[in-house]
Amino acid sequence: MLVSNLKVLVSDDSILVRKQFTDILTSIGCTNIFYASNGKEAVNMYKEHMPDIAFMDIIMPEKTGVEALKEITDFNSEAKVIIASSAVTQKYLKSAIEAGVYDFIQKPICADDVKKVINKLIKDGK
Repeated sequence: MLVSNLKVLVSDDSILVRKQFTDILTSIGCTNIFYASNGKEAVNMYKEHMPDIAFMDIIMPEKTGVEALKEITDFNSEAKVIIASSAVTQKYLKSAIEAGVYDFIQKPICADDVKKVINKLIKDGK
């Protein structure tokens, strides 16, 4: 799998964070990027586009990242969802692990962390 072929979903209620992800992802060659600004949109966008990887905030309107993660992994048990948050508490961490999270990255978003997750996905063979 080539980075340029990846379909990526970015779900965050902050337009600035979505922009940060876009800048990082495009800098490494991703061109198929889809967006959601809340948990409900994230689930709908996931089902519509079936991305290879999804970056999701944990605290979002309409559905939390963990609620959206559960719905996505119920829909596709092979989904690769990465929780990106500054608010990862033990409660959220445990819930996300139980729901099948692929990985976590800490906010503020760092290009190296995003690249590591993308490289892990490619290495795992998606």
